[in-house]
Amino acid sequence: MNKPVCLVIGAGAGIGGHVAKRFAREGYHACLARRSDKAGLDRLVAEIEAEGGTATGFMLNAVEEGSIEQLVTHIEAEIGPISVALFNLGAQIGDRGLASTTLKAFEMGWRMATFGLFRLAQVMFPYMEQRGKGALLVTSATAALRGNAGQHSHAAAMGGRRLLCQSLNAQFAAKGIHVSHIVIDGAVDAPDTLGKILGPERFQALREKKGLEHDGLLVPAEVANTYFHIAHQHRSAWTFELDLRAHSDLAWWNHAGNPDLK
Repeated sequence: MNKPVCLVIGAGAGIGGHVAKRFAREGYHACLARRSDKAGLDRLVAEIEAEGGTATGFMLNAVEEGSIEQLVTHIEAEIGPISVALFNLGAQIGDRGLASTTLKAFEMGWRMATFGLFRLAQVMFPYMEQRGKGALLVTSATAALRGNAGQHSHAAAMGGRRLLCQSLNAQFAAKGIHVSHIVIDGAVDAPDTLGKILGPERFQALREKKGLEHDGLLVPAEVANTYFHIAHQHRSAWTFELDLRAHSDLAWWNHAGNPDLK
């Protein structure tokens, strides 16, 4: 296969799946990896193929030792060069006070948000460095910039993710690898993430109140357009960090939280 590859780790029905679709429309072979819901993964692959694109789906437990490394090695050897990778794994364990945040839960947030990203870069960047080009897009969250009560694991994990991105950028930007840390500073209209947190009834009520024609929730397809643009910026004007939110939301530095999610 001669197509460049866009690898999406965390390819759900929200941002990850729409990024895969966006890149596939532009001639990339989309490699979609997710931990659960094989039927949902198969649907995403089928939707991409129905639009004339090509895609391969992988079930991936990213915290399992060697899993990310084996996936990248397989893709590079059997499918094609990874030109763009999206690390889209979340690490939200819910609103928990200090006493109710177990050691296991705290560590799991770090393993998903920070250690997984480190492992991806460590196995993938030598390929990109040899080619002299590549892009790593990293989905992040408001917690990377602000720690709130009940978010000990999430804030620590996402803060670590952000600083790891800075370190990767410092070492590899001059070698042609574009690292971008993208802060999602708002609620995303995604059934796999927000829908699961709120439950179907509250999720639909929020969509009717803020989303749909109101454009008060981040629309995954529009987020994917931004990701595609970042991945194709000229190296004289690379974006390292930016934040995205709906037009009606206050920025993270102006309010304490989103009342619709409490």
